[in-house]
Amino acid sequence: MTDTQGHGAGPAPVLVIGGGISGVTAAVEAAEAGCQVVLVEQGTCLGGRALRSHRYFPKLCPPACGLEINFRRIRNNPAIQVLTQARVEQVSGSPGAYDATIVVEPRYVTDACTLCDKCAQVCPAERPDDFNLGLSTTKAAYLPHRLAIPAAYAIDRAACGAGCTACRDACEYGAINLDQRTERRTVRVSAVVAATGWAPYDAAKIDNLGFGRFPNVVTNVMVERFAAPDGPTKGQLLRPSDRQPPSSVAFVQCAGSRDENHLPYCSAVCCAASLKQATYVRELCPAAPVSIFYIDIRTPGRLEDFRASVAADPQLTLIKGKVAKVEEDPATHDLLITAEDVQTGRTVTARAALLVLATGIVPQTSNLPAGFVLDEFQFLAPRQSRAGFHGAGCATRPEDVSASVQDATGAALKALQAVVRSAHHG
Repeated sequence: MTDTQGHGAGPAPVLVIGGGISGVTAAVEAAEAGCQVVLVEQGTCLGGRALRSHRYFPKLCPPACGLEINFRRIRNNPAIQVLTQARVEQVSGSPGAYDATIVVEPRYVTDACTLCDKCAQVCPAERPDDFNLGLSTTKAAYLPHRLAIPAAYAIDRAACGAGCTACRDACEYGAINLDQRTERRTVRVSAVVAATGWAPYDAAKIDNLGFGRFPNVVTNVMVERFAAPDGPTKGQLLRPSDRQPPSSVAFVQCAGSRDENHLPYCSAVCCAASLKQATYVRELCPAAPVSIFYIDIRTPGRLEDFRASVAADPQLTLIKGKVAKVEEDPATHDLLITAEDVQTGRTVTARAALLVLATGIVPQTSNLPAGFVLDEFQFLAPRQSRAGFHGAGCATRPEDVSASVQDATGAALKALQAVVRSAHHG
C-alpha cells in the first residue's frame, strides 16, 4: 500500500529515525516548538536502550521517571505521528522538500486493543524476549513493555504455529487482524534527524575473555536486565551456571574498546556504567566483593564525585591493568582472571564467581538512507551529510543519556530551522 502524506498546505514535518531517548527527545522538542513530526522506530515500542536500563548514573534513578514524562508529552501532542515496526527505505528530493519512503511492517493488533491480555493467555507459542536480550521468553502475542507506546500488544507471526488463530478468537474487542500486510508510505518532510542509537559490541569476538565459552562470563547490558525488576531474573543477580547469587564479582573494562583489533575508540560511558553496576552488586549481593580491572577510569566532569563515592566502598577494589586471559575452574565454574597489576608491576590471577565484560558502543547506522555520511568508525558525520540531515545521540558519538538528550535538543533546533526556511520559500 502506498500512502502519500505531507504534500498539503503548511510546512512539511520533521522526520525522526529512531525511538530511543534521543529520538523521543528530538521529536517532542520539535513538536512543542510547533513542527509536525513523524517518528519512526524499527521495534515494537519506543524507549530504546534507555528503557532497558535498570538505573541511570549518577543519580541511580530508574529510567522510567524521565521516559514516562516524555511518553506523556508524545501521547498528548497530536503533532507527533509514531510509526513502530517501521524503517526508512529512502529519502529523495531537496532540503525542505524531501520525500521519505517508509516501510511499516504489520503488528496484527489494531488501536482497539485494551491491554486485556487475553490474547497472550491463550497463545500456545513462545518466542525469545528481545526486550530482555533473549534471556527469557514471551508468548507470540505479547506486550512489549508496561510503558509501551503504542499501548498495544503485538503478535510475532514468525513464532506462531501454522494456521493458529487462538489470539484472534479470544479477543472480545476485534483488535486482532491477522490479515494485515506490509505498507509502504511516502511522506514529504522538511528535515531528517537520525537517532538510531547503538548496540553493544559482540563480546564473543574477544576470544581471550571467555564470553560464549564460560557461562558465568556475562556482559554489562545483560547485568542491566538481571538487576531490573522486570528482567529475566526478576531483579536478582544470579550466576547463569547454577542460578545462585555470586560470592564475588569482577568487571573487565574496555572489553573490545580502545583495541585496534576491535573498537579503536573509547566508548565513553563504560567506566561510569561499571561503577553503577557495582552498586547493583553491593545492593543485591551485600557480602560479595567487587573488583574492577581497568586501563583508565574515565569519569570526567560531574561524574568524578560519582566515581569517588562508589570507589570509597571498602568492598570495591580497583585494579589498573589490562586482562590478558580468562579461564574457568571446571569444578565451580568460577573464573580465573589473569591481568597485569600496573601499580605493583606484577601479574595477578584473581578468582570471581561472576565476570562482567564492559562491552563498548557500536553505532547503528548501517541501514540509514543515502545522504547521511559516516566517519571511519561508522558514527554519523552530520556536518558532511546532506543539508537538512542531522544526527543525535549515540549514532553520532558514544555518550550518556544526559548528553544524548542535549544533543537531540540541538538536532531538533537544526531541524526547526529547516522547517522555517521551507515555510518562507514555500
